Amino acid sequence: MSFIFGGGGGGGSTSGTQVSIAREAPEVESRKLALYDQAAELAKDPIAGGIPAFQVAGPSGLEQTGFSQAGVTGVGAPATAMGIGSVLGSMQGPNINQFLNPYQSYVTDEIARQGQMASNQLSASAIGAGAFGGAREGVQQAELQRATQANIGQSMAQGFNTALGAAQQQQGIQQAGGQLLGALGGQQQAMQQADISSLLQAGGVQRQLGQQALDAQRQTTLARQYEPYQRLEFLKGIMTNMPTSQSAVTATTAPGTNPLAQAAGTGIGAYAAYNMANRR
Repeated sequence: MSFIFGGGGGGGSTSGTQVSIAREAPEVESRKLALYDQAAELAKDPIAGGIPAFQVAGPSGLEQTGFSQAGVTGVGAPATAMGIGSVLGSMQGPNINQFLNPYQSYVTDEIARQGQMASNQLSASAIGAGAFGGAREGVQQAELQRATQANIGQSMAQGFNTALGAAQQQQGIQQAGGQLLGALGGQQQAMQQADISSLLQAGGVQRQLGQQALDAQRQTTLARQYEPYQRLEFLKGIMTNMPTSQSAVTATTAPGTNPLAQAAGTGIGAYAAYNMANRR
Protein backbone atom coordinates (compact mmCIF):
# COMPACT_ATOMS: atom_id res chain seq x y z
CA MET A 1 0.00 0.00 0.00
CA SER A 2 1.40 3.43 -0.91
CA PHE A 3 0.28 6.97 -0.30
CA ILE A 4 1.17 9.91 -2.64
CA PHE A 5 0.54 13.45 -1.50
CA GLY A 6 0.72 16.33 -4.03
CA GLY A 7 0.30 20.12 -3.53
CA GLY A 8 -1.09 22.75 -5.96
CA GLY A 9 1.22 25.14 -7.87
CA GLY A 10 1.22 28.93 -8.07
CA GLY A 11 -1.83 30.93 -8.77
CA GLY A 12 -2.67 31.19 -5.14
CA SER A 13 -4.65 27.93 -4.99
CA THR A 14 -4.60 25.82 -1.78
CA SER A 15 -2.83 22.43 -1.86
CA GLY A 16 -4.71 19.27 -2.79
CA THR A 17 -4.13 15.58 -1.79
CA GLN A 18 -3.82 12.52 -4.01
CA VAL A 19 -3.88 9.06 -2.38
CA SER A 20 -2.84 5.96 -4.34
CA ILE A 21 -3.49 2.56 -2.71
CA ALA A 22 -1.99 -0.62 -4.19
CA ARG A 23 -3.68 -3.83 -2.96
CA GLU A 24 -3.54 -7.51 -3.84
CA ALA A 25 -6.26 -9.09 -5.81
CA PRO A 26 -9.38 -9.37 -3.67
CA GLU A 27 -9.56 -13.19 -3.80
CA VAL A 28 -5.91 -13.51 -2.73
CA GLU A 29 -6.29 -10.96 0.01
CA SER A 30 -9.37 -12.71 1.37
CA ARG A 31 -7.57 -16.06 1.50
CA LYS A 32 -4.65 -14.55 3.41
CA LEU A 33 -6.97 -12.90 5.87
CA ALA A 34 -8.77 -16.19 6.37
CA LEU A 35 -5.44 -17.92 7.00
CA TYR A 36 -4.53 -15.25 9.53
CA ASP A 37 -7.86 -15.75 11.30
CA GLN A 38 -7.23 -19.51 11.52
CA ALA A 39 -3.75 -18.95 12.95
CA ALA A 40 -5.03 -16.45 15.50
CA GLU A 41 -7.79 -18.82 16.55
CA LEU A 42 -5.36 -21.73 16.85
CA ALA A 43 -2.80 -19.73 18.84
CA LYS A 44 -5.47 -18.49 21.22
CA ASP A 45 -5.88 -21.86 22.89
CA PRO A 46 -3.05 -23.73 24.69
CA ILE A 47 -1.61 -26.94 23.32
CA ALA A 48 -4.01 -29.79 23.91
CA GLY A 49 -2.79 -31.87 26.81
CA GLY A 50 0.13 -29.52 27.53
CA ILE A 51 3.75 -29.93 26.50
CA PRO A 52 4.84 -33.49 27.40
CA ALA A 53 7.41 -33.64 30.15
CA PHE A 54 10.86 -35.10 29.64
CA GLN A 55 11.18 -38.61 31.05
CA VAL A 56 14.33 -40.35 32.23
CA ALA A 57 14.63 -44.12 31.98
CA GLY A 58 15.43 -45.72 35.31
CA PRO A 59 17.99 -48.49 35.91
CA SER A 60 17.25 -51.66 33.98
CA GLY A 61 16.78 -55.05 35.57
CA LEU A 62 20.34 -56.10 34.80
CA GLU A 63 21.68 -52.88 36.30
CA GLN A 64 19.65 -53.47 39.46
CA THR A 65 21.16 -56.95 39.70
CA GLY A 66 24.63 -55.48 39.23
CA PHE A 67 23.95 -52.89 41.95
CA SER A 68 22.82 -55.65 44.32
CA GLN A 69 25.92 -57.74 43.67
CA ALA A 70 28.15 -54.72 44.06
CA GLY A 71 26.70 -54.22 47.54
CA VAL A 72 27.96 -57.66 48.60
CA THR A 73 31.58 -57.04 49.57
CA GLY A 74 34.30 -59.47 50.54
CA VAL A 75 33.12 -62.35 48.39
CA GLY A 76 36.58 -63.96 48.33
CA ALA A 77 37.44 -62.96 51.91
CA PRO A 78 36.66 -66.36 53.55
CA ALA A 79 38.90 -68.29 51.17
CA THR A 80 41.63 -65.67 51.49
CA ALA A 81 41.43 -65.74 55.30
CA MET A 82 41.67 -69.52 55.32
CA GLY A 83 44.68 -69.36 53.04
CA ILE A 84 46.42 -66.81 55.23
CA GLY A 85 45.70 -68.87 58.33
CA SER A 86 47.06 -72.00 56.68
CA VAL A 87 50.26 -70.28 55.62
CA LEU A 88 50.77 -68.75 59.05
CA GLY A 89 50.18 -72.13 60.69
CA SER A 90 52.78 -73.77 58.48
CA MET A 91 55.34 -71.15 59.45
CA GLN A 92 55.24 -72.27 63.09
CA GLY A 93 57.27 -75.38 62.24
CA PRO A 94 56.30 -78.95 61.43
CA ASN A 95 54.42 -80.96 64.04
CA ILE A 96 56.67 -84.01 64.21
CA ASN A 97 54.93 -85.72 67.14
CA GLN A 98 51.83 -86.54 65.14
CA PHE A 99 53.96 -88.45 62.64
CA LEU A 100 56.05 -90.49 65.13
CA ASN A 101 55.56 -94.23 64.86
CA PRO A 102 53.27 -95.24 67.72
CA TYR A 103 54.93 -98.70 67.68
CA GLN A 104 58.41 -97.29 68.18
CA SER A 105 58.42 -98.31 71.83
CA TYR A 106 57.71 -101.91 70.88
CA VAL A 107 60.68 -101.89 68.52
CA THR A 108 62.91 -100.41 71.20
CA ASP A 109 61.73 -102.93 73.76
CA GLU A 110 62.36 -105.76 71.33
CA ILE A 111 65.94 -104.62 70.72
CA ALA A 112 66.51 -104.37 74.45
CA ARG A 113 64.98 -107.81 75.01
CA GLN A 114 67.20 -109.37 72.39
CA GLY A 115 70.22 -107.63 73.91
CA GLN A 116 69.31 -109.05 77.32
CA MET A 117 68.96 -112.53 75.85
CA ALA A 118 72.40 -112.18 74.23
CA SER A 119 73.80 -111.04 77.57
CA ASN A 120 72.29 -114.07 79.33
CA GLN A 121 73.78 -116.39 76.76
CA LEU A 122 77.17 -114.70 77.17
CA SER A 123 76.99 -115.22 80.97
CA ALA A 124 75.99 -118.86 80.55
CA SER A 125 78.92 -119.43 78.22
CA ALA A 126 81.27 -117.81 80.72
CA ILE A 127 79.97 -120.00 83.53
CA GLY A 128 80.44 -123.12 81.42
CA ALA A 129 84.00 -122.05 80.68
CA GLY A 130 84.66 -121.19 84.32
CA ALA A 131 85.27 -117.58 83.39
CA PHE A 132 82.10 -116.01 84.81
CA GLY A 133 82.89 -112.60 86.24
CA GLY A 134 86.25 -112.49 84.56
CA ALA A 135 87.66 -109.57 82.63
CA ARG A 136 86.91 -111.14 79.31
CA GLU A 137 83.27 -111.59 80.18
CA GLY A 138 83.11 -107.99 81.33
CA VAL A 139 84.49 -106.75 78.02
CA GLN A 140 82.03 -108.87 76.08
CA GLN A 141 79.10 -107.71 78.20
CA ALA A 142 80.09 -104.05 77.72
CA GLU A 143 80.41 -104.51 73.95
CA LEU A 144 77.01 -106.20 73.85
CA GLN A 145 75.46 -103.38 75.85
CA ARG A 146 77.00 -100.77 73.54
CA ALA A 147 75.71 -102.59 70.46
CA THR A 148 72.24 -102.90 71.98
CA GLN A 149 72.07 -99.16 72.77
CA ALA A 150 73.41 -98.33 69.30
CA ASN A 151 70.63 -100.37 67.71
CA ILE A 152 68.03 -98.70 69.89
CA GLY A 153 69.38 -95.24 69.00
CA GLN A 154 69.50 -96.05 65.32
CA SER A 155 65.91 -97.30 65.37
CA MET A 156 64.71 -94.20 67.18
CA ALA A 157 66.68 -91.91 64.82
CA GLN A 158 65.21 -93.66 61.82
CA GLY A 159 61.70 -93.26 63.24
CA PHE A 160 62.35 -89.57 63.98
CA ASN A 161 63.69 -88.89 60.50
CA THR A 162 60.67 -90.59 58.95
CA ALA A 163 58.33 -88.49 61.10
CA LEU A 164 60.31 -85.32 60.29
CA GLY A 165 60.08 -85.97 56.56
CA ALA A 166 56.35 -86.54 56.79
CA ALA A 167 55.89 -83.40 58.88
CA GLN A 168 57.91 -81.29 56.47
CA GLN A 169 55.95 -82.68 53.57
CA GLN A 170 52.73 -81.77 55.31
CA GLN A 171 54.12 -78.30 56.02
CA GLY A 172 54.84 -77.79 52.33
CA ILE A 173 51.39 -79.03 51.38
CA GLN A 174 49.85 -76.70 53.97
CA GLN A 175 51.75 -73.71 52.63
CA ALA A 176 50.85 -74.53 49.03
CA GLY A 177 47.23 -75.03 50.00
CA GLY A 178 47.15 -71.72 51.84
CA GLN A 179 48.62 -69.93 48.88
CA LEU A 180 46.11 -71.61 46.60
CA LEU A 181 43.22 -70.60 48.85
CA GLY A 182 44.46 -67.01 48.86
CA ALA A 183 44.68 -67.03 45.07
CA LEU A 184 41.21 -68.55 44.81
CA GLY A 185 39.82 -65.85 47.07
CA GLY A 186 41.31 -63.14 44.88
CA GLN A 187 40.08 -64.89 41.76
CA GLN A 188 36.61 -65.19 43.23
CA GLN A 189 36.58 -61.47 43.97
CA ALA A 190 37.81 -60.67 40.45
CA MET A 191 35.13 -62.90 38.92
CA GLN A 192 32.47 -61.08 40.88
CA GLN A 193 33.80 -57.74 39.67
CA ALA A 194 33.75 -59.00 36.09
CA ASP A 195 30.16 -60.20 36.52
CA ILE A 196 29.12 -56.84 37.93
CA SER A 197 30.84 -55.02 35.08
CA SER A 198 29.08 -57.21 32.50
CA LEU A 199 25.71 -56.71 34.17
CA LEU A 200 26.12 -52.94 34.30
CA GLN A 201 27.30 -52.79 30.69
CA ALA A 202 24.43 -54.88 29.34
CA GLY A 203 21.98 -53.11 31.63
CA GLY A 204 23.24 -49.75 30.36
CA VAL A 205 22.35 -50.79 26.81
CA GLN A 206 18.87 -51.75 27.98
CA ARG A 207 18.46 -48.40 29.74
CA GLN A 208 19.61 -46.52 26.62
CA LEU A 209 17.02 -48.36 24.56
CA GLY A 210 14.38 -47.47 27.14
CA GLN A 211 15.45 -43.82 27.06
CA GLN A 212 15.26 -43.79 23.26
CA ALA A 213 11.74 -45.20 23.47
CA LEU A 214 10.71 -42.45 25.92
CA ASP A 215 12.28 -39.75 23.72
CA ALA A 216 10.56 -41.15 20.62
CA GLN A 217 7.24 -41.19 22.46
CA ARG A 218 7.66 -37.54 23.46
CA GLN A 219 8.65 -36.49 19.94
CA THR A 220 5.62 -38.32 18.54
CA THR A 221 3.32 -36.55 20.99
CA LEU A 222 4.84 -33.16 20.10
CA ALA A 223 4.51 -33.87 16.38
CA ARG A 224 0.83 -34.69 16.81
CA GLN A 225 0.18 -31.60 18.92
CA TYR A 226 1.94 -29.25 16.49
CA GLU A 227 0.51 -30.82 13.34
CA PRO A 228 -2.16 -28.07 12.91
CA TYR A 229 0.55 -25.40 13.11
CA GLN A 230 2.56 -27.20 10.47
CA ARG A 231 -0.45 -27.21 8.14
CA LEU A 232 -0.81 -23.46 8.58
CA GLU A 233 2.89 -23.00 7.91
CA PHE A 234 2.52 -25.09 4.77
CA LEU A 235 -0.33 -22.92 3.51
CA LYS A 236 1.62 -19.80 4.37
CA GLY A 237 4.54 -21.03 2.26
CA ILE A 238 2.28 -21.65 -0.70
CA MET A 239 0.69 -18.22 -0.49
CA THR A 240 4.04 -16.51 -0.06
CA ASN A 241 5.57 -18.12 -3.12
CA MET A 242 2.60 -17.99 -5.50
CA PRO A 243 2.44 -15.11 -8.04
CA THR A 244 -0.07 -12.39 -7.17
CA SER A 245 -1.75 -9.54 -9.03
CA GLN A 246 -2.43 -6.08 -7.64
CA SER A 247 -5.27 -3.64 -8.04
CA ALA A 248 -4.85 0.14 -7.69
CA VAL A 249 -7.31 2.60 -6.21
CA THR A 250 -6.63 6.32 -6.69
CA ALA A 251 -8.52 9.05 -4.82
CA THR A 252 -7.94 12.74 -5.66
CA THR A 253 -9.09 15.76 -3.67
CA ALA A 254 -9.34 18.98 -5.78
CA PRO A 255 -7.59 22.03 -4.29
CA GLY A 256 -9.72 24.98 -3.14
CA THR A 257 -9.89 28.24 -5.36
CA ASN A 258 -8.72 31.63 -4.12
CA PRO A 259 -11.15 34.42 -5.36
CA LEU A 260 -8.41 37.03 -5.67
CA ALA A 261 -6.15 34.66 -7.64
CA GLN A 262 -9.10 33.77 -9.90
CA ALA A 263 -9.80 37.44 -10.63
CA ALA A 264 -6.16 38.10 -11.39
CA GLY A 265 -6.05 35.15 -13.70
CA THR A 266 -9.11 36.39 -15.57
CA GLY A 267 -7.57 39.85 -16.05
CA ILE A 268 -4.36 38.43 -17.36
CA GLY A 269 -6.29 36.28 -19.82
CA ALA A 270 -8.26 39.26 -21.16
CA TYR A 271 -5.12 41.32 -21.60
CA ALA A 272 -3.49 38.54 -23.62
CA ALA A 273 -6.53 38.28 -25.89
CA TYR A 274 -6.48 42.05 -26.51
CA ASN A 275 -2.82 41.98 -27.53
CA MET A 276 -3.41 39.19 -29.95
CA ALA A 277 -6.31 41.08 -31.57
CA ASN A 278 -4.30 44.27 -32.09
CA ARG A 279 -1.50 42.34 -33.72
CA ARG A 280 -3.85 41.27 -36.44
